[in-house]
Amino acid sequence: MASASRNPAVPAGAAIELLKPITWFPPMWAFGCGVVSGGGSLDSDLHKIILGFILVGPLVCGASQVINDWFDRDVDALNEPHRPIPSGRMPGRSALYFGLGWSSIALVAGALLGQTVFAATCLALLLAWIYSAPPLRLKQNGWWGNLACGLSYETLAWITGAALVLGRMPSADIVIIALLYGVAAHGIMTLNDFKSIEGDLQSGVGSLPARLGPVAAVRVACLMMIVPQVIVVVLLDVWGHVPSGGLITLSIAAQLLCMRRLMEDPRRYAPWYNATGVSLLVLGMLVAAIAIR
Repeated sequence: MASASRNPAVPAGAAIELLKPITWFPPMWAFGCGVVSGGGSLDSDLHKIILGFILVGPLVCGASQVINDWFDRDVDALNEPHRPIPSGRMPGRSALYFGLGWSSIALVAGALLGQTVFAATCLALLLAWIYSAPPLRLKQNGWWGNLACGLSYETLAWITGAALVLGRMPSADIVIIALLYGVAAHGIMTLNDFKSIEGDLQSGVGSLPARLGPVAAVRVACLMMIVPQVIVVVLLDVWGHVPSGGLITLSIAAQLLCMRRLMEDPRRYAPWYNATGVSLLVLGMLVAAIAIR
C-alpha cells in the first residue's frame, strides 16, 4: 500500500477500491461469532482477536476481491470500465502482483495465530483463487461458486475465531453450526447476483439467476437461507438451548414475511431484503454463538 501511494501510476485509492472494504463485514461478523462461541475473553485474548479480525477481513477477504477483479478484468472492461483495472488506474499486471502479495501477507498473519488458524487461512485463500481463476473458476457455476463463498466467508471465518481463542480445533457443535450458516450464505450470495443477470448472460457466468431465471433462483435462495436455520433451531433445542432456539424461530418467521415481498419482484427487492431479512439471519448467528459458548 505504501508503495502504491508513492507510485503515481498506482494510486493508493485504487488499491483500496480493489480491496472493497464494504465486503469485509460478513467474514468479520462470522469471525466474531466464532470468538463468542469459543468463549473468547477481551481481557486475555484481545491482541489475538484484533489480529484475527484483520486477517479475515482486510487480508483474506480483501485478497479475494483483488483476485476476483483481476480475473474479471475483461468482463469489467465491458460492463464497469470505471473500475481500477479496466480504467488503467491499476496498470499492467499490478493488480495480479497486488493479489499475490496480499495473499502472502494473509498467510504470514495466519501463521502467527497458530496451526489451526493457518490451515483455515490456506483453505480460505485456496477457495478464493479457485473461485475466480481458471481452470476451475467456480464462479462460472452458481451452485459451486456460491457454496465456496459461503464456506469461506462464514464457516471458515467462524471456525477461525473459535480456534483462535480455544487454541485448538473447536468442538463438533461449533463446527456444525458454522457449516449450517455457511450453507445459508449460499442463498445470500444468490441474492447478490440479481443485479448482474444481463452481464452474466453475456459473459457466460452461470449465476443462479442467469441459469434458472429470477423466479426459480429466488425460491432456491430462500430455501438455502431458511432450511439451515431451521436445522440450527432443532439442534439448539436438542442441546438444551430452547430460549435461543425460540429467538431464532422468531427471526425465521420475520424473514419469511420479508421473503413474501422479495418474491414479488426479486430484482427490485433483493437489495431491500439484504438490509432486512439478511440482517435478521446474521443476528441469529450471534444468538446461536452465545447459546453454544
